[in-house]
Amino acid sequence: MTISAILERRRLRRRLTWWRAVTLILVAVVILGGYRFIMGPDAARVLTRPHIAELTISGMIVDDPALLQKIEDIGDDTRVKALIVSLSTGGGSTYGGERIYKALRAVAEKKPVVADIRTEAASAGYMIALAGDRIFAGETSITGSIGVLFMYPQAKELLDKIGVTMGTVKSAPMKAEPLPFDAATPQVRAMLGSVVSDSYNWFVDLVAERRDMPREKALALADGRIVTGRQAVEDGLIDAVGGQKDILAYLHERDVPENLDIESWDDINNDGFDLNMANAAVFLLQKAGLGSLVGEYPGKGAGFVDGLVSVWQNNW
Repeated sequence: MTISAILERRRLRRRLTWWRAVTLILVAVVILGGYRFIMGPDAARVLTRPHIAELTISGMIVDDPALLQKIEDIGDDTRVKALIVSLSTGGGSTYGGERIYKALRAVAEKKPVVADIRTEAASAGYMIALAGDRIFAGETSITGSIGVLFMYPQAKELLDKIGVTMGTVKSAPMKAEPLPFDAATPQVRAMLGSVVSDSYNWFVDLVAERRDMPREKALALADGRIVTGRQAVEDGLIDAVGGQKDILAYLHERDVPENLDIESWDDINNDGFDLNMANAAVFLLQKAGLGSLVGEYPGKGAGFVDGLVSVWQNNW
């Protein structure tokens, strides 16, 4: 056999492999599409056995509708017998933390919810941890930092140096304050302080309620300090130092069957379909020997924090 014939055979084999992969993907799309049409929105998870769901909340806390929908889905899924919320976050938007907290408490009305503080769950992260029926942490995990702040830029000195001035016409003195072009007046600072104090008091009341401690004690702990997991147990901010074994022991006390597996919900998207379709395509391409064509599935983009924030450190 000549070299040209060998090369031509190899080219033909590659073309056949490509079309086989395309055919497999199209068949999968048709099957999964028809299955979803017949079974409805729950088609993607209809074959999931009873399990303990695990959901990771990490990075910056923001108002995240997709995450809130996922939490609601966990609450509604009868195959989920309990939820473990794995936390690694220094906080973020106070409002974002509030929404996630309330969503998790709605789940807790239906099934046990456990907060597992990993690297850290500070400020709004700790706010979310308060939603757990029981809070666990590592001995050296970082938590606490109970508090609220409002940040705004001050550019007046810089603008003065480059000879730029900004004029404003406002309907009332407090409109659009604080502005970065002028130093905040005492009245503006008083207004901001009132907003921060109101949210801070709400946070302190939440700690007192959820940790079953006098408000005076919660207030004393809410000076912005961070604590380790061991210190948090002593202060009453969490229930115990422990890991997965301890969490499962607690869940078994709550009548969660011992034979259930823990399944991550981190990669399950809201409609349960697009991501599974992508996974199916990736699987078929790999089986067809075309795995090199598979790129990284686009994840959720980073968000921006707006309004009041509850963070340990503003490192974003």
